Amino acid sequence: MRMAVKEPITGFAVAVVREDGQWRCSPLDTAALAELDAAITELGKMRSTGAVFGLLAVDDEFFVIVRPSPRGASLLLSDAAAALDYDIAADVLDLLRVDPPDEDDDSVWPEGDLDVLADLGLPGAELQVIVGEVDLYPDEQLQMIAQRCGFGEQFAALLDEI
Repeated sequence: MRMAVKEPITGFAVAVVREDGQWRCSPLDTAALAELDAAITELGKMRSTGAVFGLLAVDDEFFVIVRPSPRGASLLLSDAAAALDYDIAADVLDLLRVDPPDEDDDSVWPEGDLDVLADLGLPGAELQVIVGEVDLYPDEQLQMIAQRCGFGEQFAALLDEI
């Protein structure tokens, strides 16, 4: 496995669970920021009759939404070009069977399932608008997603703790 980024990866990884109409946010191990398998494994251990997904903000550069299911994980990478510099982004593209962009392509576009949170009140078209807000940092985009889905307070409270 290649390691394009030598510095430690900063950011956060949050597990979001909806159980009996209540939202709960908890931190994931920081290994989830570097390895997609670690994020999927940790989320897969969370038992819930409701929704379980992860929100990962990596180095103030991009975010990943990971939603495990029996059919495999649904994924959304906010910036496909991040795969050129980050293993976790490359892993997302690998799992999606999408080639990384060319080195000289500087446009930003998401890759994956824009409807990953549609059943929780965030249709793909709205998620596309949030992802398209390239002037925002990933944590700000994820806060917008949290607000739109209804767990903004829980998400903000957790970020204040970590």
